[in-house]
Amino acid sequence: MLELEEQVNQLINQILLKAENQHELLIGQCRSQVKLTNTQEHILMLLSEGRKTNSELAKTLNVSQAAVTKAVKTLVKEGMLEAKKDKDDGRVTYFVLTQEAQPIAQEHEEHHQETLGVYRSVLDQFDNQERQVIGRFLTKLAEKNRGLRCAILQLKD
Repeated sequence: MLELEEQVNQLINQILLKAENQHELLIGQCRSQVKLTNTQEHILMLLSEGRKTNSELAKTLNVSQAAVTKAVKTLVKEGMLEAKKDKDDGRVTYFVLTQEAQPIAQEHEEHHQETLGVYRSVLDQFDNQERQVIGRFLTKLAEKNRGLRCAILQLKD
């Protein structure tokens, strides 16, 4: 049997391989036939909560404004987003979902919930004391890796 640190290393490397060039790693299969990137789907999900500017989307996603601009241009071209000028300040442009994009945004949210459900089902196999140890481990691992350009998901009870 592998040492625990080697198991952690293998798991993190597997996650990185699956998530390569992705904004996030979700569990589940897409049911819609629309071919979008994870980032584009995530933008749709965020906009289902209300209008947002390019800057707000970039900050929320922790990606560059250029990356958001590229994703948004495709979504506008596909008829999934509309650009709306602010009534008080014409320099500000907000993006809003079209009706066509609503089901895709909902599906992406469902993938988030499904992913959390898988994590929850694994964590349910541990008692509260063990969960606290797992939580402390993840917190310490995240602290050690803070200098790296990767994200560690924080699991909550």
